[in-house]
Amino acid sequence: MAHDEQRPYAEFGYTQIWPDMKLRHMVVHNPKPKGYVLFLHGFPETVYVWKDIAQTLGKDYEVHAIDWPGYGLSTRPDTKQFSYAPKDYAAVLKKYIHKSGIDSSNLVIYATDIGALPALLLAIDEPRVAKYIVVGDFAPFNRPDYMYASLQSLKSLPGAESTRAYMNKTRDEILANAYRRGLSQDEQFDISEEIQQDMSNGWSQGSMSSADAFFHYYQHFTRDQDYLESNIDKLKTHVRVIWGEKDIYINKQMGVEFAQKIGSQLTVLPGIGHYPHLQDPAKTVEEVCSEFNK
Repeated sequence: MAHDEQRPYAEFGYTQIWPDMKLRHMVVHNPKPKGYVLFLHGFPETVYVWKDIAQTLGKDYEVHAIDWPGYGLSTRPDTKQFSYAPKDYAAVLKKYIHKSGIDSSNLVIYATDIGALPALLLAIDEPRVAKYIVVGDFAPFNRPDYMYASLQSLKSLPGAESTRAYMNKTRDEILANAYRRGLSQDEQFDISEEIQQDMSNGWSQGSMSSADAFFHYYQHFTRDQDYLESNIDKLKTHVRVIWGEKDIYINKQMGVEFAQKIGSQLTVLPGIGHYPHLQDPAKTVEEVCSEFNK
């Protein structure tokens, strides 16, 4: 197929952030960008979930996305060297921004699911990490009543090990249906074969799967949620909160509470589930552009 010269091209490669860790990245370059965008994915995703959105935004901005360690084609270090905690991911994020040459003073970070807490933890320590941060459909605080039961079970042993084993056993079902849950038949949607294939290819490397990385993240989740809540007054970066009205994994009341605590605007997206960027990518483009237009 001939390359569409009118549409910016997504380039895939690797950034070596530490001697023993490299991240697969996707970058859409722009010779005169109006700003920079960095997308941070959730479970069980990879950089490919952002490809079409990034190419659309690339007409005006330089756009980046990464595979978190444990996902896609990024390194999966042993847990003795890297714990996969949200705080560890925050350090990964900091290093990638520095290594990639992104101008933080004109950067919008759009982070969902497991990507949101690391972005906020980094912003507590470094308020100038971005001009704006957009977060949504994640669990900033330890509120069991707002979380899907299987997610909550990942927080403590021994139940977490059973959930981990079940997730690995049901990989194909997760990849096929994670983004459909909570939506009516009329609201359900398909994702591209390209995204499906990349998530499938990136599920396992060596002895670690994305479900394993997710498990390790959750083993440290409560600690890092508590850290965020106890230091919420130090969050000075402008943060905007969006939420899918029909998110069954993290109830929108979590978004309500978080937005109130930080004095931020909350946008609830009608008819949208846990993956707004997959269900309505045009709306995601609009949300990002609105941050630059403030």
